[in-house]
Amino acid sequence: MSVLSVKHLLGIKYLNEKDIQLIFETADQFKEVINRPIKKVPSLRDITIANIFFEASTRTKLSFELAEKRLSADVINFSASQSSVNKGETLIDTVNNILSMKVDMVVMRHPNPGAGIFLAKHVKAAIINAGDGAHEHPTQALLDSYSIREKLGDVAGKKVVIVGDILHSRVALSNIFALKLQGAEVKVCGPKTLIPKYIETLGVGVEPNLINALE
Repeated sequence: MSVLSVKHLLGIKYLNEKDIQLIFETADQFKEVINRPIKKVPSLRDITIANIFFEASTRTKLSFELAEKRLSADVINFSASQSSVNKGETLIDTVNNILSMKVDMVVMRHPNPGAGIFLAKHVKAAIINAGDGAHEHPTQALLDSYSIREKLGDVAGKKVVIVGDILHSRVALSNIFALKLQGAEVKVCGPKTLIPKYIETLGVGVEPNLINALE
């Protein structure tokens, strides 16, 4: 049985191409489930997952919760705005309090870049990064690549332009890592003030003019 090369999903930059292909192949199998009359399988039975969100979220939070429940996991939802975080409780203390309930996995969104990496060094549970500041949003990038794969076939060799505020976008950075890892040619387009100075070190092209970028 194939397994991922990593315990945690902290960012696309920590995955390899085989990891991405394994995730996609697994998604192909589970996609069939949502078309069944009974949309539930026991894959995560007896696994407890805590969704810990320190930022507001609609689509990401609901998507994780729905997927977890359809895979038969036991789910705990945590909202920082209604917790002891408002009293000054630290991230480690908050998570350890939740893990004391025998939680196996944590899905976390946090405003600080690297929060998931920090947490993974201090707890035993598996960590999935649901967005950390302007760092990464790996699951969104995986979904984007999966959608390209479905519509256009193999991502390798495709030319992709990412347009907008690249500097502050965790999704853009994760997409760059994911697309490059799969062999796509990536270009970014936006005002110079919204393009990271280091962007070309990631092996992507830069074009400030949208018309030129699309040629």
